[in-house]
Amino acid sequence: MMAAPVSVSASGFELLCGIGLSEQKAKETLRNQALCGLLIQAIEQAQAILGSTPDKATGTLLYNAATRLKDQTHLGFLVKYIAKKEVTSDLQLNASLNYIKNHQLGPIDSADFERECGIGVVVTPEQIEEVVEAAVDKYRNQLMLDRYHFNMGLLMGEVRNKLKWADGKIIKNEVDLQVLNLLGPKTEADLEKKTKAPKQKTQKVATESKEESAINGENFKTEGYVVTANTMDLLQKHLEITGGQVRARFPPEPNGILHIGHAKAINFNFGYAKANDGICFLRYDDTNPEKEEEKYFRGIKDMVEWLGYKPSAVTHASDYFDQLYDWAMELIKRGQAYACHQKVDEIKGHNPPPSPWRDRPIEESLILFEEMRKGMFAEGEVTLRMKLIMEDGKMDPVAYRIKYTPHHRTGDSW
Repeated sequence: MMAAPVSVSASGFELLCGIGLSEQKAKETLRNQALCGLLIQAIEQAQAILGSTPDKATGTLLYNAATRLKDQTHLGFLVKYIAKKEVTSDLQLNASLNYIKNHQLGPIDSADFERECGIGVVVTPEQIEEVVEAAVDKYRNQLMLDRYHFNMGLLMGEVRNKLKWADGKIIKNEVDLQVLNLLGPKTEADLEKKTKAPKQKTQKVATESKEESAINGENFKTEGYVVTANTMDLLQKHLEITGGQVRARFPPEPNGILHIGHAKAINFNFGYAKANDGICFLRYDDTNPEKEEEKYFRGIKDMVEWLGYKPSAVTHASDYFDQLYDWAMELIKRGQAYACHQKVDEIKGHNPPPSPWRDRPIEESLILFEEMRKGMFAEGEVTLRMKLIMEDGKMDPVAYRIKYTPHHRTGDSW
């Protein structure tokens, strides 16, 4: 167990920079006294074990342990393993954090902890090469048939099942190398997108007439609609405001001139509202001041009117910046959003590594989000991410980022 957090000395800044934190990150950490005290104590404990300042890799693990471990009484226990380089990867750290989370009562059984968290397990490049070779051999016929259209995730999963604690990047590099040796360089055919076979749709037996299934306001009864405990109350409030009137919107981003594809959306939204004696709003999604210009706002409105429609009102996403901020705060309080320090390159694509800050304390994310608003961070240093998996499989999309560009309507307020 660790003692109570120590007070931060004048050398705290140098100590934090010494483990690889950037100056900005060290300053941010110093502002959080509770976290800073724990982290400095963890560093000092590691120094006592190592006899020197921890290197950057060890420092990163110490920082993640101090920020993510909710039961701080076991931080000293975990630091010992990190300092001795028996916990050396994010996989082992994640397993360690989960183990401690599930064993908060009483002392931790070291032997069981080490077995469950892969402590001291070393996976050699030779082992990875051998297991990848076996996986490639298992799927050789299908690989030769599908070539680079083959689902390489099957190979990755096969290896991961055999070598739980192996580094994912090393596995992927070895898979790529062995597949290249088997198939050779990609051809033009390999670069073409694989056409998907059309899905066979089953004919549903109608249980109600067309007139009954098309009742306005009852789309919540359709398949796939998510209904919560508040759905009916919210629908009732909505009907009280609209009086049952159809209300649609066309929400373009004002960052360019409309093209022919926008005509479909305009006609669909404005046309549907007109056909049902409703109204349609022109609502600018003006959340990226770097790419938006006044000429695009005017041009979009002119195009809508040229197609024969008149918006019932022109609104902007920026009209609701205060409301959106309040909702973001509420999501954080519910544990459904968090402040993250991963860089843009780290979260690109559909399979980025999980954020090490995903389970940081709610209070910490609230403080960091407020500091984001006050301009206390550089661009790209902190984002607010939502805890959800999107339909395309992408995990935890970014909801807020920092851009020091004045907004055309709100100036520097946001």
